Amino acid sequence: QVHLVESGGGSVQSGGSLRLSCTVSGYLGSSYCIGWFRQAPGQDREGVALIDSTYGRYEYSDSVKSRFTISQDNIKNTLYLEMNSLNPEDSAMYYCAARASWTTRCAFLTNLYNSWGQGTQVTVSS
Repeated sequence: QVHLVESGGGSVQSGGSLRLSCTVSGYLGSSYCIGWFRQAPGQDREGVALIDSTYGRYEYSDSVKSRFTISQDNIKNTLYLEMNSLNPEDSAMYYCAARASWTTRCAFLTNLYNSWGQGTQVTVSS
């Protein structure tokens, strides 16, 4: 397992932007899944964006595609989520999640990930 710490959440108005960061401590290996999930009150945790290092691909949920961008800085050991054109439906607790040494296709399945951060709150007002 790795240790994950999110930051960058806050309150913005509809149409605004935020950038979330996730600092990664520990060894992910060369094949891993890492991504962002979110959970609004009373709702299930849902996948937002992920990086699949084995297959070199990025995946986004339909609800954020073209508005959010996931990226990572391997020198800084940091994962980012750039969020643009935010709307109230994006309000949620956002979590960073990772699974080290994973060689099959990554997916938005919460039980695939065995490392989670504590979350950072994003609130979008209309």
